[in-house]
Amino acid sequence: MRDLGARLATRLQARDIVVLQGNLGAGKTAMTQGIGKHLGITDITSPTFVISRTHKGKIPLIHVDAYRLLGSTKQDFEIDDLDLDTAREGAITVIEWGENVASRLQEDYLLVTIEFGEGEDDRIVEFTGHGKRWEGFNL
Repeated sequence: MRDLGARLATRLQARDIVVLQGNLGAGKTAMTQGIGKHLGITDITSPTFVISRTHKGKIPLIHVDAYRLLGSTKQDFEIDDLDLDTAREGAITVIEWGENVASRLQEDYLLVTIEFGEGEDDRIVEFTGHGKRWEGFNL
């Protein structure tokens, strides 16, 4: 998943949103670590308990774990509510568990669905582009 994340990172630019969906342990954070490695960031951990982390790299990386927000009664949640120290327009944003959040931020985002394969380390990964930016995307 880290290698796939690094390959994906070569196609990312500031203002992009990548949404990672998959069961616990599927590799969402590992993929984010691969994206970060390509950006020169080595200290990425899951932001589950703090909800978001901002990492400085060639392009800043905002890493959000929206899992705890899924049951939130606040329907108008915006990423700005997290009071990040980096403007999203100048950063790549990766949101774990965040399809509902991403669609409220902008119409262009890449949904990456990660499922367990047959073997312990096998994964099935599907990329679904939303909006013109991601039209026809494949990796």
